[in-house]
Amino acid sequence: MQAVTVGEIATEFAKKLFDANQYTDYLYYHGLAVQVAEALAEWTHARIRRELGFGPQEPDNLRDVLQQRYAGSRYSFGYPACPNIQDQYKQLTLLKTERISLYMDESEQLYPEQSTTAIIAYHPAAKYFST
Repeated sequence: MQAVTVGEIATEFAKKLFDANQYTDYLYYHGLAVQVAEALAEWTHARIRRELGFGPQEPDNLRDVLQQRYAGSRYSFGYPACPNIQDQYKQLTLLKTERISLYMDESEQLYPEQSTTAIIAYHPAAKYFST
């Protein structure tokens, strides 16, 4: 399992932009912060693959990355592979995410918003979509 966050500072800065009516800057910043969280999750996943010995199988180009030509998949709660969002509470407890100030709020959304969690499977058949 993994959990990553850009941190509360990203949420606080986005709120300052929004409160100052700087909506264009807010939208650009928010989008960037969310993408940084996703990039951090993918970097962490790639690091785990290398540590597990799958490094030689890592793609060396973006096309192969997008085609998921690597071992393992990240599955997040709320998506078809893990539809029960309430199970994320258990995951957050197991990962002790309070250490990085990551939690689910009363509307069952991750906070800070620029965060992701996942269960990672390394079975050869683990893919996002089958064709």
